[in-house]
Amino acid sequence: MDSAAETGGYQPWSEVTPDAARRLLVAAVEAFAERGYHATTTRDIAGRAGMSPAALYIHYKTKEELLHRISRIGHDKALEILETAADGPGSAAERLDQAVRSFVRWHAAHHTTARVVQYELDALAPEHRTEIVALRRQSDAAVRRVIAEGVRSGEFEVPDVPGTTLAVLSLCIDVARWFSVAGPRTPDEVGALYADLVLRMVGARPEPAAAAPQKK
Repeated sequence: MDSAAETGGYQPWSEVTPDAARRLLVAAVEAFAERGYHATTTRDIAGRAGMSPAALYIHYKTKEELLHRISRIGHDKALEILETAADGPGSAAERLDQAVRSFVRWHAAHHTTARVVQYELDALAPEHRTEIVALRRQSDAAVRRVIAEGVRSGEFEVPDVPGTTLAVLSLCIDVARWFSVAGPRTPDEVGALYADLVLRMVGARPEPAAAAPQKK
């Protein structure tokens, strides 16, 4: 589950109520990340939450419903991060920098949750998978829009905007696979590193320095 180190000390999944439902969801994140969705049983989840299997079914009808709730909340947050940056002030380079920093920081700070959110898509029921894929497309569109605007303004040199968008998002998401709180970098530091890498990837040109006033 999201530890205090991952969440900065706040209670994870505080938007989920009542508390029993939240505890079950936190336990499911931990179990899915550790064992994988298919190897996890409802008994595993209930045990981690200190409840009986019967108590789980009061709040979630199936194990898949739990995964869907986790995935929906995580993808909503990812989309919020990217659209906020894409629609924010500044040049295309500044907005892409902010999008990558924030997106990577979330995937590092919440790496356990992010692994479940990003890599258990195929375990969802068809209707839920369709819903989540639509959210992913919106996230893709937010990043693609900023890159395309940078190309049009001359800030970026990108011959393949869709392909580059996919590469940027894949790079950011993969942080959840390897990040460790015991590692040498903080989530902020990883975010800064990846933002620099992405700006290099798109061939971002530094803004020209203001011309110095000529002496009379």
